[in-house]
This record gives sequence, structure tokens and C-alpha cells, in this order.
Amino acid sequence: MIDEAYAHYAIIANEGTTHLATFRAIDKKYPHKQPGDVLHDLVASDPGYEGKWFAAAKDAGLFELAASLARQSPTDPRTLTRAARDLGESQADFAMSCGLSALHWMAADYGYDITRVNVLDAYAAIARAGETLGIATAEINARIRARLGNLGTDRSMVAKALAHHLR
Repeated sequence: MIDEAYAHYAIIANEGTTHLATFRAIDKKYPHKQPGDVLHDLVASDPGYEGKWFAAAKDAGLFELAASLARQSPTDPRTLTRAARDLGESQADFAMSCGLSALHWMAADYGYDITRVNVLDAYAAIARAGETLGIATAEINARIRARLGNLGTDRSMVAKALAHHLR
């Protein structure tokens, strides 16, 4: 009966003001469900908006899933940068992925009122994660260039902000 209620009503009845609030409400109401299963159901219910579930996955400690969601669809670059900064030592691989995704979405013109400072904050978080992982600066910069691809053209604000670092 509980599984039937979950399948039919969990998402509709527990929709919160944010994706994270929705996840927390469902996770609390259905403790027998694994957080990863709940998140997979939520992501499947909202195709094209996978990145909106990033904070919920991160909050649940599902770092691989969170990083994957951030790569799949637009995710707030500031949220990604905060995650990269805050987890740069304890979850350095995750932090590196978050920082790279932040730069990617900034270069794609996603995010509200993004400035050079936001770009440089993301770069600094990537550099700290790379240092924790023992990755040379040249390799970090190569990863950034690869991730940005055509988005990081010479005219983009991200490319201009990082020009000094990516030479």
C-alpha cells in the first residue's frame, strides 16, 4: 500500500518550493525508499531539467549522481561553484567536476548576472581541487579547455576572464 501511494502520489503531493525541498519531503515521508531511488524517480519525472536536482543529490551525499546531473542539463553555476569550493578537499573529484560544469554553464550563458568574479571563483575552486588530487596546473587548464570546447571562444566572457590562466 505504501509503495502504491509512493508510485501514484509522492511527487505530486510533496512538491516543494525548490527541487531540494521536494526531495527532502519525499525522503522524509518514505524512509523505506533509498535516497538514490527517490532521486532517480524525481529526475525521471522532470526530463530536460536534470540539473535542477543537483542540490538534492549533493545533499544526499550522492556525489557521482550529482556530478552527472550537472553535466546533463543546465545547473546554476553559483551552486556548482559553492559545491566545488566547499568540498574541494573532502570530495576533490566531485569538486573538480562541479567546477568544470560551472565554467561550462557560464560559457553557455546560463546563470543570472554572471561576472568575471564568478568565473575566477570557479577556476580557483578547480585549482584547489586539482591541488588536493595532485594534478598539475597544465593538466587542469587542459581539462578546462576540453570542457569548454567551442563554448570557450576568444570572445566569450569566460574565455576572457581565464585568458591569463589558460595561455
